[in-house]
Amino acid sequence: MSDGPRLPGVEREDDEDRIVCHVDADCFYASCERLREPDLRGEPLVVGMGYEPGETVGAVATASYEAREFGVESAQAISTALERLPRRAADEAGELADELERGETGYYRPVDMDYYESVAADVREILHDCADVVREVSIDEAYLDVTDRTAWEVADGFARHIKDRIRREVGVTVSVGVAPTMSAAKIASDFDKPDGLTVVRPGELRDFLEPLAVDLLHGVGPVTARELREMGLETAGDVAAADPVPLVERFGERGRELYDRARGEDDRRVEPKGDPKSFSRESAFAEPVTEPTPKYDQIETLAAAVADRAQREGALYRTIGVKAVTPPYDVNTRERSLPGPVDDPELVDRIARDLFAEFEAEPVRKLGVRVANLEFAAADQTSLESWERNGDEPVPSSEPSGETATSDEHVAEQSSLTDFS
Repeated sequence: MSDGPRLPGVEREDDEDRIVCHVDADCFYASCERLREPDLRGEPLVVGMGYEPGETVGAVATASYEAREFGVESAQAISTALERLPRRAADEAGELADELERGETGYYRPVDMDYYESVAADVREILHDCADVVREVSIDEAYLDVTDRTAWEVADGFARHIKDRIRREVGVTVSVGVAPTMSAAKIASDFDKPDGLTVVRPGELRDFLEPLAVDLLHGVGPVTARELREMGLETAGDVAAADPVPLVERFGERGRELYDRARGEDDRRVEPKGDPKSFSRESAFAEPVTEPTPKYDQIETLAAAVADRAQREGALYRTIGVKAVTPPYDVNTRERSLPGPVDDPELVDRIARDLFAEFEAEPVRKLGVRVANLEFAAADQTSLESWERNGDEPVPSSEPSGETATSDEHVAEQSSLTDFS
């Protein structure tokens, strides 16, 4: 084990303990809605579909912790949620009917995946800046291998730095678990939600796991938990002390996995899920900016940073895009498709400026530049000059890539997505 922060250029021994962080956003969809509507903070809030009059099918995507106190849960039928927490009504002036209604009702908002993905991109940017290896599991959670960034003696401070950056720069809260293994880090991030931070050091792993109920083990759902209890196994300690043979007979290879995880044994490495699909860089202003010059200066800086990242990663790109966030928190994205994959920083800057032109006179609180449709296969690098030699020009996409609201078709496609934070 390391005896202090690692010096640059000093490699760790192969048998030293890894330091894995699991970062999990708290009620992510609800947190995003509260960014747009600060008045929703502290109020019972349900994000889902099917609650409008005339709609007959729907489900809860996520419920804030305040809504959960009324028995509303993720993946619950929206009809059940409405019975337990009626939708808050308002009169024509938009005022609450009375204080009794305030205490017994809550707010409902539709799923807006475009918006949530935009906020998630801001979080991912911080995660990739804080770790050399990131495995993005879903829109609201990721594993980080920070072995080469910190040491166990200061791991809690490093994890708090991640939490504070996300809260300060994005505006959402996350819970972080730190442990020597992926499965234990996942359990640790759930241990003290919301806004939790739990560090399980290598020598503490077995003691941390032993008293946990079996349904808290990573990968154990209600059915498996019931079957384990039928076998007389109530806690992770019971599973760790059991004969693994009956577990394998009952659950197959997964039984051995449960046995190993209960003992704190998990040799999986944090590995990215394939090649990234895009690179982006964003920056927020302290206050909304109206003057064009500082906005274009920021576009230039962001475009250079994104193009540099693509070059360092050996990536070509077919799409260049910009994001402009206008008050209160309206996310506008535009992109342009190119005839072929390129590596051309000047082109990124030029197209980003062109795409941003329609927002030149509008107040802007945050800007972003993105390259997408990446190709990592070995190929001759292409630039604007090669297009011009061939008589080609960049071809704009026929429609803007994003709007400030999600289309009905998009919402329908996403209706089965659930935020389980």
